[in-house]
Amino acid sequence: MTTPARDSNLHLLLTSACQNDNAVQRLFDLLDVPASTLRPASISVTRLELAQALNMLLFDKLLQAVPAGRDYVADAAAAGTKICFDHGAVRTVLRGKAGSFPDGETLFTRMFLPLGYQLAGLYPLPRINMTGHVYSHIDDPENIAQFFVSELHPEKFSPEFQRTVDALLATSRDPLQADMLTLLDKLAADGTLPITSAQRLLPAMLGCFARHHDLPTLPQYEALRTESAEMAWISTEGNVFNHATDRVADVNATAEHQRQLGRPIKDEVEVSRNGRVRQTAFRAGKVGYQLKDADGALVDVTVPGSFYEFISRDTYIDDAGVRKLDLTFDSGNAQGIFKMTAGATAEAATKSSDNVR
Repeated sequence: MTTPARDSNLHLLLTSACQNDNAVQRLFDLLDVPASTLRPASISVTRLELAQALNMLLFDKLLQAVPAGRDYVADAAAAGTKICFDHGAVRTVLRGKAGSFPDGETLFTRMFLPLGYQLAGLYPLPRINMTGHVYSHIDDPENIAQFFVSELHPEKFSPEFQRTVDALLATSRDPLQADMLTLLDKLAADGTLPITSAQRLLPAMLGCFARHHDLPTLPQYEALRTESAEMAWISTEGNVFNHATDRVADVNATAEHQRQLGRPIKDEVEVSRNGRVRQTAFRAGKVGYQLKDADGALVDVTVPGSFYEFISRDTYIDDAGVRKLDLTFDSGNAQGIFKMTAGATAEAATKSSDNVR
């Protein structure tokens, strides 16, 4: 028998993080919460419950940044349809250098592995000089949102580009303190944490999905954008949740309906080589910043932010004759979806004397 949401550990975790019972109830109302994550409230929390709590908070944070996604989810809620959270994505840079800040995907794997995630696939993204790493949850892979972690390879770009990346990322600050890393070690060893420890760890993990380096100057941004729209995006957004994905029955029908509503949906649906995975997305939202120009004056700019994605997955029969959901990704699909944040060069506006945001 499934534990009622209000009586679960998951509810306790989210209530602690949100400090607002109405906000927690809203998340349970919006999302299709896997039954596996609803256990009676107790003094200890499993890695599965903690992973689901993090995913729900990330989904909510994404909606706050993407108006089209927020409107879509509001429509679904009004129709009584819950969102099936398929996967989320983040971007990183693999510098290949020792430093005080975790290199590449390590910023996230040091959380994902203790949370019960395992590497499920590698996806070369040669057109954009990146590699995608997919992590699925060991305890409930079909129902717990996966993570698509992409690493950019600076060495594949010009020496000037690499110097700009190094200068920018040298300002990075590690968001996880030693006490949080100790809790992650305990979670990795035991698979559980005391509820009070889990409640401390959850917001610290959520804080990893942010920009941890200084904003670029406008010349830095434009230099990066000339060679890599993805690195330009990382320069302003860092490691924020790049997109959240809704698993829908028919992505083509969903896209057409959103198009009819006038929402900024991608023109094409990306189809995997095996034909079983189909993806599309809203175009990225816009984010405003003030970046310093070459003279040190502040300039208002608008750049691409995060976005909301849709995916349909078919089932297949594996070698053992068991029907499974195709949880794989496709390099071609991924590179097509990455265009959602390509945008144009920063849309410069007026000079200002305000503080940098």
